[in-house]
Amino acid sequence: MIPKKNHRKGFTLIELLIVIAIIGILAAVAIPMYKQQVIKAKMAEAINAIRYISTSLGNYHQELGMVGSAWPSCPDMTAIHSTLGVGLTAVSRISAAQVDSGTGTIQVTLANIDTAVDGRTLYLVPTESVDGSISWTWSGSLPSAYMPSK
Repeated sequence: MIPKKNHRKGFTLIELLIVIAIIGILAAVAIPMYKQQVIKAKMAEAINAIRYISTSLGNYHQELGMVGSAWPSCPDMTAIHSTLGVGLTAVSRISAAQVDSGTGTIQVTLANIDTAVDGRTLYLVPTESVDGSISWTWSGSLPSAYMPSK
């Protein structure tokens, strides 16, 4: 009589526990990274709206700067729309926006993104060089991970 070999099919308990542990470690790293990327994606709507304001503001400043007018007075989103022609009512990620008439700084309050950034302010500050060109710098009360780079 030929002895039969005992062939087991399946995984041992140790192998299954190792696979579960690896999946748990990957999930612990991936979920916070995913949440951060979702916040950045939602902020893109607000950042693009601010860039539209800055483009219109730069055009306004360069066209009317020759006659002595520096920056427009835009204390709210309605004034931004009527003065610069940028409509912000459809942008759901911004609750308030204004342009400082003294410095040209655009100030925006974020909303409907995430609790980490809702209610925080984002500034886009213009700096005019000698040749009349304008460069813009981001600042605000956002965590550094969510601050736009350029």
